[in-house]
Amino acid sequence: MYKFLILALTTFFYIGYLPLMPGTFASIAAVCLFLFLKATPLNYIIMLILVTLGGFLFSGKAERQIFKIKDAPYIVIDEISGMSIALLPLLGLDYDLKMVFIALLFFRILDTLKPYPADRLQGFKGSLGIMSDDIVAGIYSAFALQIAASLNSLIAS
Repeated sequence: MYKFLILALTTFFYIGYLPLMPGTFASIAAVCLFLFLKATPLNYIIMLILVTLGGFLFSGKAERQIFKIKDAPYIVIDEISGMSIALLPLLGLDYDLKMVFIALLFFRILDTLKPYPADRLQGFKGSLGIMSDDIVAGIYSAFALQIAASLNSLIAS
């Protein structure tokens, strides 16, 4: 039962087993969570905290005990956390879906490129290495989204 729970959480209910682009599909799942919870910002923040804590608690165990390879592609809880962070600037704001798509694009690009310090953080063992690079990509994406939203409002006015 314990192994099942770790597997379900770290693969985000088996999205991580999709044969192509599991990280992208997990990011899309995070967008769906955002769209579902956006009307209740507190619930969204609680979800983000729980997902991130769960990722730190269980992704290293999944890596060591289940998959037995470093940063297994099946582990996508880190993408859920990072993408959820990227969407934080939109919480409680009036926006169109274009901004959500831009956030997804920023996050996937930054998660792939791994700008400093994400590239170094990924080298850590266990949960820290799995989670931290996506959290950094999420933070960078949130800043980029803020800039894009500001530019968009300047252009619109």
